[in-house]
Amino acid sequence: MRAKAFVLINLAAGVAGEVYSTLSKMQHVEIVHAVSGPYDMIAVVDGSTFNEIGRFVIEKIQTIPGVQNTITCNAIFLEN
Repeated sequence: MRAKAFVLINLAAGVAGEVYSTLSKMQHVEIVHAVSGPYDMIAVVDGSTFNEIGRFVIEKIQTIPGVQNTITCNAIFLEN
């Protein structure tokens, strides 16, 4: 089973459209939503391991101009 995570993203003012477009085109990003509340966007990211996802967030998402902060929440599958 592949690893999956929800990446909560805070943005600088005025960059939402550009960041959304950039994230939507990235290989490991399944879906992106602009949201209201304490975060500006949430991206669902997949990878072969949680380490791969962590490196992707650090090297690719956090380096997008206008991304100020991220929190990565790894998905835990509760299966019998």
